[in-house]
Amino acid sequence: MVAVSPASRAQDGPRQVTSPFDDDAIEAARKIFSGPIAFLRSAPALEHMPEPVVPEVAFAGRSNVGKSSLLNALTNRNGLARTSNTPGRTQELNFFDVGEPLAFRLVDMPGYGFAKAPKDVVRKWRFLVNDFLRGRQALKRSLLLIDSRHGIKDVDRDILKMLDAAAVSYRIVLTKADKVKASELAEVTERTIEEVRKRPAAHPDILVTSSEGGMGIPELRAAVIEAVS
Repeated sequence: MVAVSPASRAQDGPRQVTSPFDDDAIEAARKIFSGPIAFLRSAPALEHMPEPVVPEVAFAGRSNVGKSSLLNALTNRNGLARTSNTPGRTQELNFFDVGEPLAFRLVDMPGYGFAKAPKDVVRKWRFLVNDFLRGRQALKRSLLLIDSRHGIKDVDRDILKMLDAAAVSYRIVLTKADKVKASELAEVTERTIEEVRKRPAAHPDILVTSSEGGMGIPELRAAVIEAVS
């Protein structure tokens, strides 16, 4: 698990992490994500999705959690996923091909929790995401992004319930770890671990990341490869 070390809890000094992956797994993942990665298509509805011919890993999170920035950091490509100052911009399932020949796909799910969105937009989001989670046989794991500054909120618990109900394996990824003090990050990490332990479909380990500083990105790449292997 990527987590704040005990030493980091005592003072707001450098953050130290431990990795659940060995050096070989980290390097293998780096090589894969250094290869061909390309946007395939956007799917506003299930009938527009590509054929499920390879394993898929989906990224979910609140509309301001930094999902696009994390996907860009993961793939080491600045413009792969669109970033926006307007929360809730992405309202489609966006598919990205990884590898040549094609090895697996990343799926950028539409953000949730946008307070100003019309009710029909929210309803459409729920139908699309719920149908995708329940019916996509190629989906091997979802990575649920949680803002380190806030921890799990009620709006996140709604998607946790959807994931549990759909029996989709998922892993929590804390984002924006560089935006909080080390002591606060440690507290959020521990609270998150305690909560996900109660969830039937949740991976027991969580990842702590920063798209700006690169913290946890090598481990995130390895986690994706682990999920599709």
